[in-house]
Amino acid sequence: MQPSLSFKRKRVRIAAATAAVAIGAGLYTAGAASADHATPRTDKEIPNLTKVEDKIKAYYGDTVDKAGQHYASPDSNYAKQLADIQKKAKAQIERAVKNTTGKKGAGAGAKKPAIVLDVDDTTLLTYNYELQQGFHFTPESQDAYLKSTDMGPVFGMPQLVNWAQSKGVTVFFVTGRDEHQRDWSVRNLKNAGYKPAADRAHFYLKNKKTPPAYLSCGASCTTVQFKSGTRKHIESQGYQIVANFGDQYSDLQGGYATHTYKLPNPMYYLP
Repeated sequence: MQPSLSFKRKRVRIAAATAAVAIGAGLYTAGAASADHATPRTDKEIPNLTKVEDKIKAYYGDTVDKAGQHYASPDSNYAKQLADIQKKAKAQIERAVKNTTGKKGAGAGAKKPAIVLDVDDTTLLTYNYELQQGFHFTPESQDAYLKSTDMGPVFGMPQLVNWAQSKGVTVFFVTGRDEHQRDWSVRNLKNAGYKPAADRAHFYLKNKKTPPAYLSCGASCTTVQFKSGTRKHIESQGYQIVANFGDQYSDLQGGYATHTYKLPNPMYYLP
């Protein structure tokens, strides 16, 4: 996930180091990779940044093209981990659809099944951008990249999302990207192979200038408040969010989804 400027994204390189070392210790999937802000007592408690970046590259199966651009490999451990998550999610979504459409009287006032997805590192892969910037995000570099370059899809996600739509599931995208990045984001989602329309009714971005009335926190929403408040708004329109996908725990917290799926991302941490 990549939030708007108001989220003051904490993408310092040491966050990447902390997350990557947690993966190496087998802690990531348990949720223990959330940033530890304790002050180190000695240098031995601090992971070596160069070695951590090498581990991140190895995990993503780093490949470099003739132009010197870095890309993740579909044969990487990252891609394999994604495939396991997606397999479980597909089975769960299929059961949810059957339960929704198979119940007697389901047509009378029944909730419509929906899924919600974050954008950065949930539907679109930021790996090439991150390597270009040395894992150092700036709003200016993000704008320049999104305006001129399409990010590739997160491996397997277009297939999962398009399949869900074919089963009658409504797809919503909810991202911390800023409203001024809407057109670039819509273009990228389409070019990356996502068939569901990323129109204004199904694509929610952070709008600091004119926040929607359904968010009581207005322009000062935290990530969790913005995401959960938007999911609440979606459900108020007659939907049941049967699956919520995100690469940060803040994408998933706050309720308003029957199931949540945490996608791997050792490159940065967002509270």
